Formats: sequence, C-alpha cells, structure tokens
Amino acid sequence: MATDIIFPKIGFSMTEGQIAEWSYADGEQVTEGETLFLLEADKSTNEVEAPASGTLSIKVQPGETVQVGTIVGTIG
Repeated sequence: MATDIIFPKIGFSMTEGQIAEWSYADGEQVTEGETLFLLEADKSTNEVEAPASGTLSIKVQPGETVQVGTIVGTIG
C-alpha cells in the first residue's frame, strides 16, 4: 500500500510553498526518517523527512508552488 507524501504546514500562517529540491530521484528507494525534500516557504527552507520506506514516486517538481496539504508524491 502506498503512503502519500503531503506538503506540510511549517508556520502558523503558511498556506503554500515550493519544493526546492528532492533528495532522491523518481523511482529511487527511500528510508523512513531520511530527508526527502527541501521545502521553501516564507523565505525559509526546511527539511522534510520521508514518512515511510519504499520506492519514491514524484508528483510535484521543484519550483512548483503548491498549497499546504497537496500530495506531492507517494512511497510504495
């Protein structure tokens, strides 16, 4: 069963942001707890950890602005 990767809310007033870069390529194996991508919002950059282990499937490319709660990829 696949695990959705949800674009998180980092700050109280945050409504959207961007993925600065993925730490892994589409189709690569990821491990739960490792840095999955860098999130840019409100002039800050934060690391987001993988919520599960498995194969990464990227749905949102770096530089695209997305709303908090958007599914940006899956781990299956």
